[in-house]
Amino acid sequence: MDVLEDYTGHVAPDGPAARRTLDALTITKVSVGPMDNNAYLLVCRATNEALLVDAAADPVRLSDLVGHSLGRPRLKTVVTTHQHADHWGALGAVAGANGSNTVAHPADAGVLPIPPDFLVEHGDTVRVGEVALEVIHLRGHTPGSIALLYRDPNGHPHLFTGDSLFPGGVGRTTSPEDFASLIGDVTSRVFDVLPDDTWFYPGHGDDSTLGRERPHLDEWRSRGW
Repeated sequence: MDVLEDYTGHVAPDGPAARRTLDALTITKVSVGPMDNNAYLLVCRATNEALLVDAAADPVRLSDLVGHSLGRPRLKTVVTTHQHADHWGALGAVAGANGSNTVAHPADAGVLPIPPDFLVEHGDTVRVGEVALEVIHLRGHTPGSIALLYRDPNGHPHLFTGDSLFPGGVGRTTSPEDFASLIGDVTSRVFDVLPDDTWFYPGHGDDSTLGRERPHLDEWRSRGW
């Protein structure tokens, strides 16, 4: 069951965080940095262990987000969804200040400012306390772009997509081959296997559901972006 605490899927740049409470997990979303990147703090309610998706920018604000969360969780893990610098600007500072492990896909790891403690591939699992997150490799926006999937046993799935999937289309690509790869992976690894009520959380902007976006897949494929 979801409890929405001022959570609409939209957060204003430098505005207040939005928080969603699930039975096993809380999800807090903030927008940080000059490119309005979304960062997501996931906290296991049973263990008070936390995971941050994309330490994008503003390490002071991200550390405050952890420190002011209910129960002052321990930030054990920081996952970087892909290699673009606007998604890891605060990685070293946040991980260093909190003693966090860092996680990324090997195809993007070499660009990051600190070597990841753990490398993950498609189908691997990243844990936050008692909660398992599945790694989905979505090739095309960058070679090592990943999404994280939480299959809530008491509700709908929750998917953190980085810059691979947004309301209105897939992420930016720089060649027809990269676009074909990304739209293929998003179709086969996301839309073909997850239900319409899957709520997804992108790297910028508002959230959406797969059901809202599914009717437009052919349009995205035809336009090539």
